[in-house]
Amino acid sequence: MRPPDYTRRVVVTGLGVISPVGNDLSTAWSNLCNGVSGIREITKFDVSGYEQKAAGEVRDFVAGEWMDAKAARRSEAALHYGVAAAKQALADSGFEITDANRTEVGVVFGSGAGGQSLMIDNYQSLRDRGPRSVAPTFIANALVDSPSGMIAIETGAIGHNLCIVSACATGTHNVAEAAEAIRRGDCIAIISGSTEMPLLEVGHAGFGNMRGLGNPRPGEPISSVSRPFDLTRDGFVLGEGAASLFLEDLELAKGRGAKIYAEVVGYGSAADGWDMIQPVEGGAGSARAMRMALERRGVPADEVDLINPHGTSTPLGDKREAEAIWAVFGDHTPDIAISATKSMTGHMMGAAGAFEAFATVLSVAEQTVPATINYRDPDPDCNLNIPRETEQRPIRYGLSNNIGLGGHNGAVIFRRYDGD
Repeated sequence: MRPPDYTRRVVVTGLGVISPVGNDLSTAWSNLCNGVSGIREITKFDVSGYEQKAAGEVRDFVAGEWMDAKAARRSEAALHYGVAAAKQALADSGFEITDANRTEVGVVFGSGAGGQSLMIDNYQSLRDRGPRSVAPTFIANALVDSPSGMIAIETGAIGHNLCIVSACATGTHNVAEAAEAIRRGDCIAIISGSTEMPLLEVGHAGFGNMRGLGNPRPGEPISSVSRPFDLTRDGFVLGEGAASLFLEDLELAKGRGAKIYAEVVGYGSAADGWDMIQPVEGGAGSARAMRMALERRGVPADEVDLINPHGTSTPLGDKREAEAIWAVFGDHTPDIAISATKSMTGHMMGAAGAFEAFATVLSVAEQTVPATINYRDPDPDCNLNIPRETEQRPIRYGLSNNIGLGGHNGAVIFRRYDGD
């Protein structure tokens, strides 16, 4: 452990992803840039009795390709996705974990809900066949921190290890807290990110009864269901997957000649303290998180060129987030490109923040703003700059913003790295 040095700079050198738009970096980024939606009719359970039938499902994924086969059989998809994304990010970074450095390499990897399918399956087994039918391994694999533990086992990273849970802001908090842990001297590098598999029938029914889920536009494809900030938006759609960012000390990355995607330069976290579902008036909690992210290391508000918003496509949620953006950025707001990638993935819940950090990093690195698909009818209550086509433009700083049930807000800022 090194002494704290809050001037220490932290960079992103590796990326990994399992998602509705692709199970590797190049595929996912290409689909985001080309407006290819991963939202289709649900196949994981029978939706014939439901009004809402769409989700962003992961496809063509084989857990045994990424982890020990026996461990895979005992666990469930959220853990599998997390391990796969983490291993991708580690491989992409080119960093080698060895006996000499493994205690200085950490894992900060979250999930919003953990292994719910294991809990449901074992409860059903208990009811149907009695106590002896309950798997002795299910509890360890159903915990919310099971992915962070398994990632350490699978990669050999045995330093600082955490699982931060903050509902739909989970990914943002895990990525940003990982960067702060490196600044504190806890580690020289950290595998960060989050994972989620919320596509369970009970969850789908619950969100539907909450009246949170949306529908496609009449007469249009099912992929039109997610339309953030559009005047006709009527609810979100669930998605699943994981994303991982490999973070490390800048001097370490430079010393080993690593490819650097972006620098982590801002982080803010704040609570609404208002309601377990509805955002506070004016998006005040989200606004405080974004301001904190700007102020932590002096990021000029007028140099933020891109925001990947929470943007779930709910009528009130998007309005409150737009109000928060205007409150923070004022007259600069119309100059900021808004790239709402949930339009293509759906809401990946606990994995959303990590996936959107992944997309923001690539936007900054590639100077590219993926379009918000399905955005057709501007909502005057939002009044944001939302490109309908993917565009190239200078991006100095990109901000990823997320808002979680319970009033959890998180924001993380990435800076273009030009070798300085």
